[in-house]
Amino acid sequence: MTVAAPVDERSPVVELSRAEANSVARTAEGLCAAGHERVDSEGFVRLAREVWEDMPRQLRRTMREFRRDSGRHGALIFRGLPVGAGALPPTPNARGSVQSTVTVSAAVLLLMAHGLGDPAAFREEKSGALVQDVVPVPGQEEIQGNPGSVLLSFHIESAFHEHRPDYVSLLCLRSDQEGVAGLRTVCVRQVLSALSDESRDTLFRAEFQTAPPSSFALDGDQAPVHAVLSGAPHDPDLRVDLASTTPRTSAAAAALLELGELFDSTAETFHLIPGDLAVVDNRVAAHGRTAFRPRYDGQDRWLQRTFVMSDLRRSRDHRPHDGYVLHFGDEGA
Repeated sequence: MTVAAPVDERSPVVELSRAEANSVARTAEGLCAAGHERVDSEGFVRLAREVWEDMPRQLRRTMREFRRDSGRHGALIFRGLPVGAGALPPTPNARGSVQSTVTVSAAVLLLMAHGLGDPAAFREEKSGALVQDVVPVPGQEEIQGNPGSVLLSFHIESAFHEHRPDYVSLLCLRSDQEGVAGLRTVCVRQVLSALSDESRDTLFRAEFQTAPPSSFALDGDQAPVHAVLSGAPHDPDLRVDLASTTPRTSAAAAALLELGELFDSTAETFHLIPGDLAVVDNRVAAHGRTAFRPRYDGQDRWLQRTFVMSDLRRSRDHRPHDGYVLHFGDEGA
């Protein structure tokens, strides 16, 4: 495995050697052949955690270092991972589509998740599936979310929630047919020094409110009030969704506008190809997507997504029976 020269001197691309890719494929295929039928079964998730240690040493080292410090870019692109031998099935086009049955791509996502922590999901989003399809859906083109195909605004995943994922993993199974859909990433570490002092100070104040997506079925007045930046002043965490975070003061509005402009001018765009896995540090890096035109012919862009929490214990009161699925507002059992 080698780390390529940083793309546009920003986010690095990690190239797997052929031997490493073959090793990952053998591990993933062995996981699939272990007799578990469901991706979300306790046995499949547990076995993925165990056989993570069989993955190539340099890959494991890279993930370990990224978990410790995701760097100035807050994202990595692993290139050359297996997504399954033979022809893929048609790209799903139903809203709420998930990967329920065991596949090589699902195995790869869960294996890589265990290099960062534990896979996790929300019951209210795609029924709490650990591996979710990110595909365009007919009639949903204008949606600011994974079913849409218009420009997707920069956002921290589940920015409204107390227990946001620490990482978002996106595995490309199929590119869009015109090759124009691009994953955009930007890290707060890249823009912090460019913010005006006034905006930076304002972003550290609880003058913002982020509404949950409609799938969570919460009233707008239940949206939490929070700061966009928190933690260490020189290396803060980020909490924002430009499509659904509302400023509560004029100063907050100006600061959010400045932040969004810096995001646009600084972001890196990646045109993912099959076998690319994008890992985004959801604590410090926002992501979005350029617009594209789906054809709904079974060959549209197809990513699969898994959320990861580096400390699953933090969300124990939201996870009944100490499982991997968070229930919003529910106490664990």
